[in-house]
Amino acid sequence: MKILVVGGGGREHAIIKKLKESPKADVIYCLPGNGGIESDAVCVPIKATDIDGIVRFAVEKEIDFAVVAPDDPLVLGCVDRLNEAGIKCFGPTSRAAIIEGSKVFSKDLMKKYGIPTAKYETFDSFEEALEYTKTAPLPTVIKADGLALGKGVIIAETRDEAEAALSSMMIDGKFGKSGSRVVIEEYLTGPEVSVLSFTDGKTVVPMVSSMDHKRAHDGDEGLNTGGMGTVAPNPYYTEETARECMEKIFLPTIKAMNAEGREFRGCLYFGLMLTNAGPRVIEYNCRFGDPETQVVLPLLKSDLLDIMLAVADGRLSETEVEFESAYSCCVVKASSGYPEKYETGFEIHQNGEISGEVFFAGAKKTEDGRLLTSGGRVLGVVAKGKTLKEAIERAYADAEKITFENEYMRRDIGARALSAGA
Repeated sequence: MKILVVGGGGREHAIIKKLKESPKADVIYCLPGNGGIESDAVCVPIKATDIDGIVRFAVEKEIDFAVVAPDDPLVLGCVDRLNEAGIKCFGPTSRAAIIEGSKVFSKDLMKKYGIPTAKYETFDSFEEALEYTKTAPLPTVIKADGLALGKGVIIAETRDEAEAALSSMMIDGKFGKSGSRVVIEEYLTGPEVSVLSFTDGKTVVPMVSSMDHKRAHDGDEGLNTGGMGTVAPNPYYTEETARECMEKIFLPTIKAMNAEGREFRGCLYFGLMLTNAGPRVIEYNCRFGDPETQVVLPLLKSDLLDIMLAVADGRLSETEVEFESAYSCCVVKASSGYPEKYETGFEIHQNGEISGEVFFAGAKKTEDGRLLTSGGRVLGVVAKGKTLKEAIERAYADAEKITFENEYMRRDIGARALSAGA
């Protein structure tokens, strides 16, 4: 089969490496891909948001199956357009992708159908939002309504911080149109859990749970990023919790989307908070998480292409989805200064053999074959182990062997999970 993967980061690299294991996969194209992905797929410099260009390419190359991975093209209707051109896809239509594309939509959906989440209010007026924060309990959580590269959430500890957050989103336009409307919600406490799931709109098959590390610096300090590392499975996500989530969150969400005429087929990401009152939905994503995908997919024993085809065809209940009973750790190596200002263009070196895998996110290849840094998050180093401690140690040992100037990584990925008894 000729396969097309839309996107160009570490998530897409992990998807491509797993798809390559399928005997059905003959050639894999990646649009736009990156210099590191070039070793595993044919990269074509068409932007993930260039829907016309993607469809034109897919038709010209007679693509058999497309995987649309990032949020932007999904919300823009890339799957809809490819389907119209006769190309089967893994990923939700734009009507279903709104579950991530609008936080106001997703919060209203949960309220309407009784899916547990944080209490909230929505605002499209800066003055009204500011007035609300003057009496709202602190800390308070302020979210841009639309897509913001995983950075549109600010936890305000003080009234001044709340005003600054609202001003940056609604007045200064920090996130463009995404921040013209905001959700202000109660601050919940408890362990966070990420659960990616395959769904064909009827059946939901959760993948291995994971724990993301969003903050830029050790000890969960600093700004929110796209993710500095991940471990799987998450020790806080017990079998009992999983059953409760399936009954009260996962299946009700799929049923709610169907009731709204927005059937979801693809990967639905549940960002959960395990509070004293039970699991609560913090956010939905309409696609594989990044970097969660990098720790979850290496544990998948079943054929990913078979699963994705089953999702697209609505026959997931007939398909085997099996994971290893092992542990996985991803350490992200980033450019120093990320997620704010940082320098790029430094050569990436590998010094010695590594035991795990490397998924490239921000890398470009020169004409003479060298790899240079080209983004904030440069790569993810992933290792597996029989224990979480073993996986973490292997991941960091491998990470030390891949170097570039101006590099930065957190040194405590997985420490919280280990302290929880994983």
